[in-house]
Amino acid sequence: MEVPQMTVLDQQPGAAGPGPAHHVPPPWQPGARAPRTDPAPLLPDPAPVRVLGTPAAASLDPALLRDLYRRLVAGRRYNQQATTLTKQGRLAVYPASTGQEACQVAAAAVLREDDWLFPSYRDTLAVVSRGVDPLEVLTLLRGDAHSGWDPIRWRTAPLSTPLATQAPHAVGLAHAARLRGDSAAALVLVGDGGTSEGDFHEALNFAAVLNAPVVFLVQNNGYAISVPLAKQSAAPSLAHKAVGYGMAGRLVDGNDAAAVHTVLAEAVEHARSGRGPVLVEAVTYRLDPHTNADDAGRYRSEPEVAAWREHDPVLLMERHLRGAGLLDDDAVREAADAAEQLAARMREEFHAEPELDPMSLFTHVYAEPTPQLREQAAQLAAELDAEAAAR
Repeated sequence: MEVPQMTVLDQQPGAAGPGPAHHVPPPWQPGARAPRTDPAPLLPDPAPVRVLGTPAAASLDPALLRDLYRRLVAGRRYNQQATTLTKQGRLAVYPASTGQEACQVAAAAVLREDDWLFPSYRDTLAVVSRGVDPLEVLTLLRGDAHSGWDPIRWRTAPLSTPLATQAPHAVGLAHAARLRGDSAAALVLVGDGGTSEGDFHEALNFAAVLNAPVVFLVQNNGYAISVPLAKQSAAPSLAHKAVGYGMAGRLVDGNDAAAVHTVLAEAVEHARSGRGPVLVEAVTYRLDPHTNADDAGRYRSEPEVAAWREHDPVLLMERHLRGAGLLDDDAVREAADAAEQLAARMREEFHAEPELDPMSLFTHVYAEPTPQLREQAAQLAAELDAEAAAR
């Protein structure tokens, strides 16, 4: 016996038996937002936005472009030096952002002092660009302390090693700030692999429903460790995921620092003004391995890497500035010298062994220590005293 198939309309309240329903939905409750019926305004750019080498670059402040260049040069040297420190055993691990510097420095540059940054483990350069001391930024990766910096002072959350778990935190903070009349916005940094995590989707849905002032920057570097994007998502772009949650999506060339800065600045202002959260996908590439423990040659070819080296964010900016007459050899040398001074300071500070207090393990865990935490602290204190007495 053939079972008749009911349509969605057939199942609507008010439908009288099989056949088309004539149910009229009730009016929206006061204060509720009507659903968007036209997704077109939410769709991302048809191609990644580019600024360098286009007429749009002429409208940008030359001082901003030169500042971005200096940040890129310093960022590249920072990545190189941190990688070297790892090879020397000074760092336990380092996930370099080499090739992704444009995303990192632009993310820090668009934020106001009272805004919040929520980085992932690969976003150490963004935190350094935010103003945090490099030694403090790398403390977690060295294994010395909980996070290494004061999140409240710098309005920057600790590095998030679990993928995308910082995204719901950012939404909660941004929503709370809005409730108390604070104009701060939050910027979440996540990789393409993080978009496959449930926390990411929950955060987007939460942000859109609450209309929270949050911007999600997805740095699509092509791989979640060794898993290519094609095995993570079948969407036309990761930015298209925004539409399903009712927020705007943007697509930008992640190696064009000027374009990333422009798109992110627009997105942050959009979110801050109450027009809703934004999902920005920056198409970029990780030139270095996933971490120092990764053999990237097992899953990607050298020609692929070489092609992306031609689209290097540092070279793109330098070529543009030289072509526009905004950069000369002296300025290039000054930027390189400043970057080398940063690297020298990192080497000097990491050469000294840290002075650690084991009892600091119990600070900043709970506002009011639990009985179990007090018991553990007392046990450790007794062990340290016994060890000191035995010397």
